[in-house]
Amino acid sequence: MSTPIVTARGLAKRYGRRTAIDGIDLDIAPGRIVGLIGPNGSGKTTTLKALLGLIDFEGQLEVLGLDPRRHRDALMQEVCFIADVAVLPRWIRVREAIDFVAGVHPRFSRAKCEAFLAQTRLEPGMKVKQMSKGMIVQLHLALVMAIDARLLVLDEPTLGLDILYRKQFYRDLLERYFDEGRTILITTHQVEEVEHILTDLLFLREGRLVLRASMDEVGERFVEVEVAAEQAAAARALGPIDERSGFGRSIFLFDGQPRERLAALGTLRTPGIADLFVATMKGSYA
Repeated sequence: MSTPIVTARGLAKRYGRRTAIDGIDLDIAPGRIVGLIGPNGSGKTTTLKALLGLIDFEGQLEVLGLDPRRHRDALMQEVCFIADVAVLPRWIRVREAIDFVAGVHPRFSRAKCEAFLAQTRLEPGMKVKQMSKGMIVQLHLALVMAIDARLLVLDEPTLGLDILYRKQFYRDLLERYFDEGRTILITTHQVEEVEHILTDLLFLREGRLVLRASMDEVGERFVEVEVAAEQAAAARALGPIDERSGFGRSIFLFDGQPRERLAALGTLRTPGIADLFVATMKGSYA
């Protein structure tokens, strides 16, 4: 079995009386695309800051075999961190953005970046304020994909972009960057748009990890059953984790119930991440 890229045991962070992350245990294997998903205030950003060595913390944490608190400089040579792609400075030119990244990341390849940009309409002297949102995405992708990092961390990377550009971002990331030697960790609220690229799910709620599973495990564990009114009581008796109504029928979400048993109640289907997220987070938005 390969050595995990990230290992955490009892990872915690407190700000005074407030607990931001509360005893997280996790392992992230290499060559995975992991979605770290949770509502505002759930601890996503604090977890990322701990992984990147930006804050102190309690518990044990290793990223690429290093303690982020003590070996941050060495860690950053193997990690690329990208936040919202819509926040590049409006005054910066394409060539200045390339010069900047080349100056701060030792594993940046100017040749790779320029080869990607050659396939776009971006010119070296063009400023961000002259670009469409689609062009900004292309510039950001060129900078990211030219960094030979073992771990890519994306924190809400597509905020402010419309659906076409968000889909373009993830498609290019998957087709042109990702391989078995790289691991990608994504935090996002737009769960439906990353569902098709994720290999693993991490759900955070109030600083605690409430779901940790591969997408294959999600398909095996969780089942939705759409039942007619006369079968609703029988479905409730089996202990669903969620129930909702639609078009005169009830839809129940189960965790770990045998499919053969549920098939007698109605139509089975695998839930989407968004439905699973809503069911898991009920009460978080009160």
